[in-house]
Amino acid sequence: MPELILASSSPRRADLLSQIGLEFEVVVPEVSETVQKKELPADYVARISRKKADSVAAFLEQDTGAQIADRIILAADTAVVVDGAILGKPSDRSDAISMLQRLSGSTHQVITSVTVRLGSRVESAQVETIVQFRVIRPEECVRYWVSGEPADKAGAYGIQGLGSIFVEKLCGSYSNVVGLPLAETASLLSGFGLDCLPLEPPSEPRPAEEQNLDKDVIQHG
Repeated sequence: MPELILASSSPRRADLLSQIGLEFEVVVPEVSETVQKKELPADYVARISRKKADSVAAFLEQDTGAQIADRIILAADTAVVVDGAILGKPSDRSDAISMLQRLSGSTHQVITSVTVRLGSRVESAQVETIVQFRVIRPEECVRYWVSGEPADKAGAYGIQGLGSIFVEKLCGSYSNVVGLPLAETASLLSGFGLDCLPLEPPSEPRPAEEQNLDKDVIQHG
């Protein structure tokens, strides 16, 4: 079975992969995530996700001398989008509060592009989830920032944590909002020969009586 490499520094993506029973190695990509002029959000996440996969492939080949023909590289990039604008990670307290106030009482999109690479073969999928926030009071924004959770999150919130109290409803994949749409990711990986589901049911332990009988046969055979 091919070895899986997660091209991400995100602990949330690692947690999600572990959740569906996959074993993997983490290699952190080195890419610039600057948005290009007039770049659409869907194009942005697709470009960055592919760059992450290519960055790790180049590292494995050149810096470690490892062969990548039997290594599946999984990369992803997620963007929070409101009114067509991409909200990245907040630079400071003021930036985080500004983002949260922009999301307050409105609907936004969370778009993730997933890239899977094995050798020269590359496949990708893109998922969008619609998220509705309740109205967030200014003092709640401040207290949420104090919690420390918004600092490293796109859009300054984490739906899997304390930020969930702001979410009234969502339409689409929940895991996509966390950072990795699991249904689409599993489907992509399956196409590369890496299946999350077991091929056979686990063997069940036999009753103690049968085990004792086997021991008797061995002892007295």
